[in-house]
Amino acid sequence: MLPVNDQPNSDPQRAAHGAWTPVGETVPPPGEDAVIAAIATIYDPEIPVNIYELGLIYAIEIGDDGLVKIEMTLTAPACPSAQELPAQVEDAVAALPGVRGVSVETVWDPPWDPSRMSEEARLALNMF
Repeated sequence: MLPVNDQPNSDPQRAAHGAWTPVGETVPPPGEDAVIAAIATIYDPEIPVNIYELGLIYAIEIGDDGLVKIEMTLTAPACPSAQELPAQVEDAVAALPGVRGVSVETVWDPPWDPSRMSEEARLALNMF
C-alpha cells in the first residue's frame, strides 16, 4: 500500500479529472463519443432536452495530449444559464479519464436557431 499524502494535489490537470495513475502510466485521451456522452448529461434548465441534442455544441477538438477544446453557444445571448452551462460542460468533460484540461468557449456566430436541434430533440419538444 502506498502512503497517503496529506498535501493537496498540486497538479491541477490531474486534479481536474480526479484519476490517479501510477507514475509513467499514460491514459489515452477519450474519443469523441465519450466527450459527447459526457456533454449529453447536461440539460438546459428551461428545456427538457440535453444541450448536445439542442445543437448548442458547435465543435469538439480532442488533442493527443488530452486537452479538449469545445465551442458552444446558447439559445440566446440573454440566456439565464449563460454562466452555468459552459462550466457544467467543462466539469463533465474534465471528469473523463485521459482528459488533461478543458477549454470551453462560448461563441455567437453563427447564432443558434431551432434548425440545429436533432430529430430526437424536435420530437421531444413537439417541433416537427
